[in-house]
Amino acid sequence: MKKLIFILALLCTASLSAQTIKLRGTIKDSIGNPLELANVIAAEQESGDIESYAITNFEGRFQLDLTTGRTYTLTASFLGYENLVKTVSVAEDSEALNEDFVLKEQPNQLDDVELVYEMPVTVKGDTIVYNADSFNRGDERKLGDVMKNLPGVEVNDDGEIEVEGKAVTKVMVEGKDFFDGDSKLATKNIPADAVDKVEVLRNYNEVDQMRGLGNDQDNVAINIRLKEGKKNFWFGEVTAGAGLDDESDVRYLVHPKLFYYSPEYSLNFITDFNDIGEVPFTWRDYFNFTGGFRNFNRGGGTNFNISSTDLGFAVAQNNRANAIETKFLAGNFSWRASKKWDLSGFGILSDNQTNIVTKAIRQYISTGSIENTESDTDQRNQLAMLKLSSVFKPNTNFQLDYDALVKTSKQTEDANTLSEFDGFSNDIVEGKENKPYSINQNVNTYFTADDDNIFAGQVQHLWQDEDPFYNAITDLLPFSGILPVDTLQNRFNINQEKNIKTHKLDAKIDYYHVLNNTSNINITLGSTLSNQKFNSNIFQLLDNGNTTELNQSVPIDGMTESLVNDVEYGFSDLFLGFHYKIKTGKFIFTPGATLHNYTIKNTQLGTTERQNDWMVLPDFNAIFELKKSENIRFNYALSARYTDVNDFARAYVFNNYNSLFRGNRFLENSLAHQYDLTYFSFNMFNYTNVGINLSYTRTLEGIKSNSNIIAINRVTTPINIDSNFPDETFSANGRFSKRIKRIQFSASGSLSLNRSNNLFAERGGGPGDPGDDVNTLRLSESFTQSYRASMRSSFREWPNFEVGYRFTVNNYDNGGLEQTFYTNQPFANIDVNFLKHFTLTANWDFYNYTDKADTIKNEYSFVNATLYYQKGESPWEFSIQATNILNTEFTNNDSFNDQFNTTNQYFVLPRITMFVVKYDL
Repeated sequence: MKKLIFILALLCTASLSAQTIKLRGTIKDSIGNPLELANVIAAEQESGDIESYAITNFEGRFQLDLTTGRTYTLTASFLGYENLVKTVSVAEDSEALNEDFVLKEQPNQLDDVELVYEMPVTVKGDTIVYNADSFNRGDERKLGDVMKNLPGVEVNDDGEIEVEGKAVTKVMVEGKDFFDGDSKLATKNIPADAVDKVEVLRNYNEVDQMRGLGNDQDNVAINIRLKEGKKNFWFGEVTAGAGLDDESDVRYLVHPKLFYYSPEYSLNFITDFNDIGEVPFTWRDYFNFTGGFRNFNRGGGTNFNISSTDLGFAVAQNNRANAIETKFLAGNFSWRASKKWDLSGFGILSDNQTNIVTKAIRQYISTGSIENTESDTDQRNQLAMLKLSSVFKPNTNFQLDYDALVKTSKQTEDANTLSEFDGFSNDIVEGKENKPYSINQNVNTYFTADDDNIFAGQVQHLWQDEDPFYNAITDLLPFSGILPVDTLQNRFNINQEKNIKTHKLDAKIDYYHVLNNTSNINITLGSTLSNQKFNSNIFQLLDNGNTTELNQSVPIDGMTESLVNDVEYGFSDLFLGFHYKIKTGKFIFTPGATLHNYTIKNTQLGTTERQNDWMVLPDFNAIFELKKSENIRFNYALSARYTDVNDFARAYVFNNYNSLFRGNRFLENSLAHQYDLTYFSFNMFNYTNVGINLSYTRTLEGIKSNSNIIAINRVTTPINIDSNFPDETFSANGRFSKRIKRIQFSASGSLSLNRSNNLFAERGGGPGDPGDDVNTLRLSESFTQSYRASMRSSFREWPNFEVGYRFTVNNYDNGGLEQTFYTNQPFANIDVNFLKHFTLTANWDFYNYTDKADTIKNEYSFVNATLYYQKGESPWEFSIQATNILNTEFTNNDSFNDQFNTTNQYFVLPRITMFVVKYDL
């Protein structure tokens, strides 16, 4: 592998040292004004191939890299102006050249426009249009490969698109939402050869009337324009393969995809069946997938979210596990029913079966106990989603939207764990099952009374039902000081039933009054109403098959605690907000404040507790536009954070075999001061992209955990920490990328410091009641550093490569116990075309995982490779692919919380070799 990196370095050096010169110049109009974002193309006169292109900066300057010894045709163009063509000869001994252009305004820009060459990049206001073929290397297979070639565009490891450092919120194809804009499904499934142009829509707002009224600077969407042969025709691909793993077990892959786009309707079908570890849609994707639902009252100051009860299901690391089998089926449609009415929707079905084998070392802070665990977990996640949307727009002044999203799933998990600590050994069998169901409906309406008065209304309703079941069978008596179990059993079989029903209604009306071209005011009136019912009970299954209800805890000082929850919890937020937006010079200011009346009511244990609070929560946004693609942004917001019924239910509930949780019905809200400063620059003149972000959050009276830990068993209750002991989070992120000829250089880094205060019951006779013990306030700190540097080529005739290095440091200081972990990760990818019809792709990731105390040192690598054969334009493609070629057995990671530090080892799939056939439709 070192030889490979050396060869790649030689290729990079050779490409950068090719004999070229820079041609510089300016593009101005007839009266001498510089034309920013004008285009200039240099094409070889003999072949007509485009050698270089440039876009002017705010001074109208451009620069081109040209190979010596050739003659070029230079074409300068700008929207609304006549093209100007010049011929330049570059001698072998030429030094830097200069060529200026003066463009004449075109009387009618719609007539007599002749485009001699397809511009690689054009800029029209907030829209950047990339011509995909101008950047493609020839080995692209999916949309994600195309996106990686574009300046200012990145695709992260999860397949999500980022443009100029901002996450893309929506992906469209021919102006139609692709699965409601999910960028991960788009990058991994849309064929690269179907992409003609990529339109990046900055400051995006899908509602015409709302554009420019708020702050849309962080909203970025992408629209994919298809090639002519892909419109009004079915296209796609069918992929199938079979092979063997290192243990001679048969493996399979079936992956058909089908697409159809026309002006009237579109259809997309994606399927994926495999047992080789490719997971197109995880359960985390399911819970995070909003289906396009908008964030209600963003910036209003309230942070109140309905949590999902996932019972702490085990999670595969980077989609790697000991065994993974996936079945995935998805369909998406859009239909223009009339000129005024559009319908769209999607359906997703997923069935993932995963075997997760782990070893963990867990060090408990307050007791000093060290727990070693080995676990083997079988998990199955069956997920289903259905979304229907309607947009009715009879005229430019009125729009009515309706969305309905139905989500349901069944999650089961069976785990066998051997736990060893303090000389004890505990064999544990756990079973978990959850069948959540939810319906989310949303109605939005927009009405423009006149040019100066605009109204927007939104009503959103959530109904959710969750019924998680938990079972633990253990050798050791769990929580003997709390649970009144029958101690005469061979093993302890503890079960818990739980049900949470949620109704949540959000409604608001926004009124915008445009004062002039540079300012407007916004008045918001609305409310959030939530009602939740929480029921839980714990019972013991005896050896003879009978059950015993555990209704009351073991008496402590003559008192008992309920083990049965029957809670009704209500939350309401009535708010009135005011914001003023003004643009002055290069600055845009948006100060505002929202008046809130919060009401909380929880009924349990035969009594009712009420809270009523009035608050004014300010926020402020400022933007300094240095240039069109360079700005500084500052945000400040004071937010009130409220929690849902799970933290209010007083009776004990199980989280896992050694963790009990009890809510606090007297909880109050926390207040968080959030500061955010961002600098961004995207310079298309020299292809340099820079982004820096600094953020700081200070949380007062935070909702924290009060824990009583005996050995490894812990009982946790949420409480409000005194405001004299705030929680603080500081983070800094920076990124830099620059394209030099055919090489893209990138560097990024992030720092995160988290300071958290928590209470621990160090001693006392009541482990079930931390209030009876002596509570100790403990400060926990985590400091995480992550750095990445890489270079990536985009040659058309030479082999392409990407080489880079990642370095991560995790430092944990938990009550004086300090641990530091290091991960060094060099990586390399290569794409080689040879013998005309063959392509070889390979990627290598090396991990060196150590700790500061030299008690852990693991090194391992992952190498994957695929050899493709496709003859010319044939629709058939054959490939041999091998994953985990070195047959690496496991990966490592570490984690931190206020109670313990954990080092994990995850076992992964063995080496798999596949023969795969793909047919392009």
